[in-house]
Order: sequence, then structure tokens, then C-alpha cells
Amino acid sequence: MIDYLQYNSNRNQLHIPEYGRNVQKMVEYALTVENREKRNHIAELIIDVMGNIAPHLRDVVDFQHKLWDQLFIISDFQLEVDSPYPIPTREAIFSRPEPLEYPQNYPKYRFYGNNIKRMIDEAVKMEDGDKKNGLITAIANHMKKCFLNWNRDAVKDDVIFKHLKELSGGAIDIDSNAKELRAASDLVTKKAKHQNNHKKHPKSNKNNRNRKRR
Repeated sequence: MIDYLQYNSNRNQLHIPEYGRNVQKMVEYALTVENREKRNHIAELIIDVMGNIAPHLRDVVDFQHKLWDQLFIISDFQLEVDSPYPIPTREAIFSRPEPLEYPQNYPKYRFYGNNIKRMIDEAVKMEDGDKKNGLITAIANHMKKCFLNWNRDAVKDDVIFKHLKELSGGAIDIDSNAKELRAASDLVTKKAKHQNNHKKHPKSNKNNRNRKRR
């Protein structure tokens, strides 16, 4: 019996371990079948077995298509059968995707976030008018709110205007004497007030429970 013992280190590497050793052995057997018609029939049986092993894939769109692609991957793209779907290639499956372009970061004013820079760029492209002025005012107020969320101390409007000018490359220059942003209390106190009310209720309920009835 010792002669029949096999260790995984001596076996072929599993291409998709989730399907186990037996499925890979079935695929390896299919590779040895010379009759194409019989090989096609064996491939369809293997697909049925794979579908029973991975029932969670039944909720995936193109369930059968995914199974056939995995069948060719298990065969190391050597299986020649009549597939109902386009036969994948090694290059198409294992090719590296193109690198994604990450948004530009501004570590100096990281508390504003990347979306603020995008909004500023859009405002710069707009034609002068009430719509552009309204957008710039909304951006400045949002920048002030972001600043206060990062630093609870009060911030002067001219600091926000200075940052806005710097992030816009000098295209947006607001006169602090002619423009005034919303008060800091209007931007940050509503949440704190809600939290304080939430803390008061349990205390009042507790006093009511402990109060004796007369």
C-alpha cells in the first residue's frame, strides 16, 4: 500500500483549488481522450459537476460562461472541445489591467478633500455671472465647514478665501471685505445640539421612573 501513497507535493498543481483534486483529475483525463465527440461529452459532464460544487455561482450573470472559462483554466488552456462560448486565452485571463489614475492629493489642505478641488476647477471654467458666483460661495462655505470639522476652533473668512485662491491657481480671488461666509455656529452646532438633546432624554426618563407616585 505504501507504493500507492501520493503526496500533494508530488502531484500537479491545482489551477483552481476551490474545485478540488478530483475535478482536475477529470479534466486531465479529458485531455487524454482522442475522440473529439467523446471529449465534448466528458467536458459537459465536468461542467455539471463544477456547477454542483459551486452553487453560489448560480446567482452570477452568465453562470455557464464562467464555468466554461474555468474549465479551460483548469486544463491549462490545452483542452480542445466545442465550447458554447468564446474560448479564452491565457493572455486574456492573466493579463494585467492598466493602472488606474488616482486622484491628485493635496496634503497641505487634506481636510478639504479631493472633491473640493474638482468643484473649484469646474467653477473656474464657468462663465462669469450669478450662477458662477453662487457656486463659488457654496464652495467657500463647504470649505469652511470642512475646516471646522478638522479644527473646532473658529476660522476667519479671509483664511478660507486665501486657500480658495491658492487651490484655484489665483483664478478665484474673493474680497474678504465685500463677501462674508456663513457663521461657524450655523455650520457645526446643529449636530452638537442634536447630540446634547439625545443625552438629556435618558436622564429625564430615569428621573421619571424613580419618581414615586402619589
